[in-house]
Amino acid sequence: MALRKRTRSRLYQGTVYVVLGGLLLWMLIVTDWSAVQKQFANPEIAMQMLPGIITIGLKNTIVFTVVSFLGGLLLGIVLALMKLSSVGPFRWIATVWIELFRGLPALMTIFAFAFMLPIALKVQFPGGSVGAGLLGLICVSSAYMAETIRAGIQAVPKGQTEASRSLGMSPMKTMFFIVLPQGFRIIIPPMTNEFVLLLKDTSLMFIAGSTLYTKELTTFARDGISQFANSTPFVMAALLYLVVTIPLTRYVAWLERRMARQR
Repeated sequence: MALRKRTRSRLYQGTVYVVLGGLLLWMLIVTDWSAVQKQFANPEIAMQMLPGIITIGLKNTIVFTVVSFLGGLLLGIVLALMKLSSVGPFRWIATVWIELFRGLPALMTIFAFAFMLPIALKVQFPGGSVGAGLLGLICVSSAYMAETIRAGIQAVPKGQTEASRSLGMSPMKTMFFIVLPQGFRIIIPPMTNEFVLLLKDTSLMFIAGSTLYTKELTTFARDGISQFANSTPFVMAALLYLVVTIPLTRYVAWLERRMARQR
């Protein structure tokens, strides 16, 4: 019986490989490679996109990601502590904030900060509409990070808190020097995933408008497509996203395996 099961498993895997190989071969045969090269991998257009797509598009994408991540992290810590607070109003404010910005699409939030709030509140955000849109992205990321941080804090054994309190540490010192460092060690993988998601969400900044020097990758590629009537800029932007995201996702997978071994 064990042999028959093993045989069936091998036959099934072999069938899958044959089918996938046939599909790949069919695609290689029927694809018009000259048209693909002309429309999606035109070297002349690629050279015209360089180095701007890297020095402007990729640079701004990384800058927007880092700023929104750090801002969201700081705000997320405050929101997580407020939601865990014994003070009712703090918990209500944090809950409303988290549910609001997790419930709204990021695109709508960026649009609201870039165009609606300046009109409604008669305020000007630093950096104009781009700065306002970035603030909206910070608010969105803070809502997601707050829940991740809260889960990390609650995952720390209560004995750690009790031990630190028995040594005479205040509740605030216990939280910031004992609980938070251990909680962050637990949530490093999901926080790295959040960074990757933010990197891709910066493509939504186009709704806030941009100048020549504030374009992120997607906007830079979109303008290139309009200028050259060719999709090569889109492919270049996609490759640059992968250059950044694949190492990060591999790093997350390595962290998860390492933490699993430690547990």
